Amino acid sequence: MKKILFIVAATILASCGGNNSKTNESTEVISGTINIDGSSTVYPISEAVAEEFRAEAPEVKVTVGLSGTGGGFKKFSRGETDINDASRPIKSEEAEQCKLNSIDFVELEVAYDGLVVAVNPSNDWVKEITVAELKKIWEPEAQDKIKYWNQVRPEWPKEEIHLYGAGVE
Repeated sequence: MKKILFIVAATILASCGGNNSKTNESTEVISGTINIDGSSTVYPISEAVAEEFRAEAPEVKVTVGLSGTGGGFKKFSRGETDINDASRPIKSEEAEQCKLNSIDFVELEVAYDGLVVAVNPSNDWVKEITVAELKKIWEPEAQDKIKYWNQVRPEWPKEEIHLYGAGVE
């Protein structure tokens, strides 16, 4: 399982506040923008949190994009975004780029990735599949080479493989 991480510009979050807990009325209006981008895996979580935040602080414009973990880190390290959704820890070269641009960050775990391998109930020939066989199907070297199930295991039929998954991170 991969850890999913938020890379958060802590000063953005620390500056947001102002609710009176007794009356639950805002004592001050906050405004501005918060730009979030990164992992498509984390996108649904960020969008849900952004929606709740917009309800509490309607004067704040919150945008959530999904350019992938690497694309998000590029934007974050250039100072184009405030929060980067990531499905992996920040790489040393990405952290170095942040440092060069005077960007401080905090990594927060918010969830864990999961993986499901599903077999259509009408399939009567797959009883199990190994991790090595899954790798053989999904690894980049398999693209345009492993097209039929019998290329994975010879006793399986010569039926086309159709892969469905998240975008490249």
